[in-house]
Formats: sequence, C-alpha cells, structure tokens
Amino acid sequence: MEYGTATKCLYGNGDTLNCDQSGSLSVPIYQTATFAHPGVGESTGYDYSRLQNPTREALERVVASLEYGIDAIAFSSGMAAIAALMELFRPGDHLLVDADLYGGSTRLFDHISAKNGLSFDRIDFSSVTREDDAGIEAYIRPETKAIYLETPTNPMMRVTDIAAVAKIAKAHQLLLIVDNTFLSPYLQNPLKLGADIVVHSGTKYLGGHNDTIAGFLVTASAELSEKLRFIFKTTGAGLAPFDSWLILRGIKTLPLRMKCAQENAAAIVEWLQKQRVVTKVFYPGLPEDPGYEVSKKQARGFGCMISFEVASAELARKILGSVRLIHFAESLGGVETLITYPTTQTHADVPEAQRLANGITDRLLRLSVGIEDTEDLIRELERAFYE
Repeated sequence: MEYGTATKCLYGNGDTLNCDQSGSLSVPIYQTATFAHPGVGESTGYDYSRLQNPTREALERVVASLEYGIDAIAFSSGMAAIAALMELFRPGDHLLVDADLYGGSTRLFDHISAKNGLSFDRIDFSSVTREDDAGIEAYIRPETKAIYLETPTNPMMRVTDIAAVAKIAKAHQLLLIVDNTFLSPYLQNPLKLGADIVVHSGTKYLGGHNDTIAGFLVTASAELSEKLRFIFKTTGAGLAPFDSWLILRGIKTLPLRMKCAQENAAAIVEWLQKQRVVTKVFYPGLPEDPGYEVSKKQARGFGCMISFEVASAELARKILGSVRLIHFAESLGGVETLITYPTTQTHADVPEAQRLANGITDRLLRLSVGIEDTEDLIRELERAFYE
C-alpha cells in the first residue's frame, strides 16, 4: 500500500507500525552492540549493530519510502555517506560533478577521492540543461562513470533539470547521483525523475532540530543496494541507535516544519527584494529566477533556503555580528533560523578562484529559514541591517 508523504513520515509504508510486541508508538531504541543467536547457524535477523540494528532499520524503511527507493542506508553523517558512495568507483574512474557544491563535498573530492585515483570535471548543470544538453556530453569520456549534482545548489540556489540529466546519464550508462538535502523528500524525489542514488544530510531537514548528525544513501536498484550495503558494513560508519531514533522523531514533523518554514522564506524573499542594501536575492521561487520553471516542474515547492548579496563585505560582517534571534551558525534545515557566511564557513576550503567563479563572494549570506513567527524574523533582519 502506498501512503501519502505525511503518513509516510510517521509510518513509512506501514512496516514500522508493529516494530515490537509492546504496542509502543515510538520505535524502541535498541541500544546494543551485538545480538544473541538462538543456535549455530540461526539468527534473529540481527547479528551486530554495525551491520544492522532494529532502530536504524526502522529509520531506513521510512526514508526509503519517502524517496520511493527500495533501500536507504543510514550513516553517521552526510559526509560519511558521500565518502562511502565514492567507494563504488575505482582508480582511473571519472565523474562529472556540479560546479556549485557544498564545500565539504568539494573538499572530499579534491583531497581524498583524487588521492585515490578518481578524477572530476565541474559543470554548471543548471546552465547546460537550460541551453544545450550536448554541453554535458562534451565532458563524457570512456572512463566517466557517474554524474553528481545538487539541486538547488549550495549556496547559489541553481536548479538543474533532473529528468534531462537522467536521460543523458542513461544514454551513456552513467550513474546519476543527486543530493536532495536542500528540498528534502517532502518537496522533491529524484529517484522518480530518473536518478540512481539520492544523498541526504539527515542532519538537516530530516532531523530538523539541530540536535544530531546523520546521512543517507537511497536507491531503487537492488544491484546498487547490494554494493552499497557491502561498503557500509565494511567501512563501518553506520548511524547509532539513539541518533537513529532522533532522526525518526524529527521526520514525524517534516511536513509541518517544511510548510511553515517555506511560508516564512517566501515572506523574507519578498522583504529582501525591497531593501536598498540587498543587491541580489537567489531563490528558485522568484519568477525571474532561471530555475523557476524547472522547479515548478520537478518539485512541490521552492524550499526554505535563501542566499542574498548585500552592498559590501563590511555590511555582511556587521549583519552577522548583530543577529540575536537568528543565529550566526553553520548548518541548515532546523526549526531555528540560521544565517551563514559561505566564504568563511561552508565553503572555506573551496579554492578562492572557484568560489568567486560560482558567485560566492564576501558579500554573500545564506539563510536557512526556520519556523519562528514571520514578523519576528523580518524585524530581526531589519534591525541587523540598519541599526
């Protein structure tokens, strides 16, 4: 039976309704490292928590159902998930990756994956899919194995047509990997658009409360599930039982949080556009945004992330030092509104030339909009901008 998204946030596809015999509405925390066997050659289905744990399994079923996958694997962080993902590839393999990615992904690719023999070309996928699909194909080599993208991107909010890229990927037998952290499965489902693997930083919207760290890989392919499960059990970065429970609890309110935060984001975008000190607002929900039409086609909303430029670096730093209700902090997707300075925080390890080419200047700020009262957030921004 296929439930709606809000119902899935509570129960998955129904397979967590009776996860033990007590009738507990909350999935129990199985805080154990190992499991006893009934006898030689017999198992309860659980052997060792690095391999699987009932709490983590319940979480994985919920996330798999939300992304329309057959399997989701829960990792100790989003970066642990991406690092494990890179183990699908061998020295000499080549990947096409988005030019505008989370700085941690860029750091991993440049300093760990490259050391291990992988090579990368960076493309603005949002541009090539708008203008000329052959732009991607010009970069494909015999050794190319995968395309890796975020949409919207972090932090420039560029939107890529997932279905268009999926068509090219399949024609060339490439894996399409999509980081769906910014929109969450509540607003976008890349597997349904042709992606092979979906990445999530579960720390963000899935957890939603800035209280734990997690990551996910989701796939609809039995073959990829088997390969990723082998990497997962071998490298050992599984999500702990208590953290799995926290993410399960967070997901229950995902629809409510996303609705409220997205309404706040739309109001803040409208306010930002009227401010004399704001020179540019980056948000896919603006009709003039290059990704607006694609967003309407492939997503159910525009999300809760906003990036914007102000008139000077001095003003940007002044705003960051002035906020109180809004927190100057790295991360996103929680109930609290956060403001981030990408050039010194999320993208500090990205080479300066690459940052500037992407538009990440010392005048750029990023907002993760939370669920506070809209009027309070706007008053806070007004005070930080002008007092």
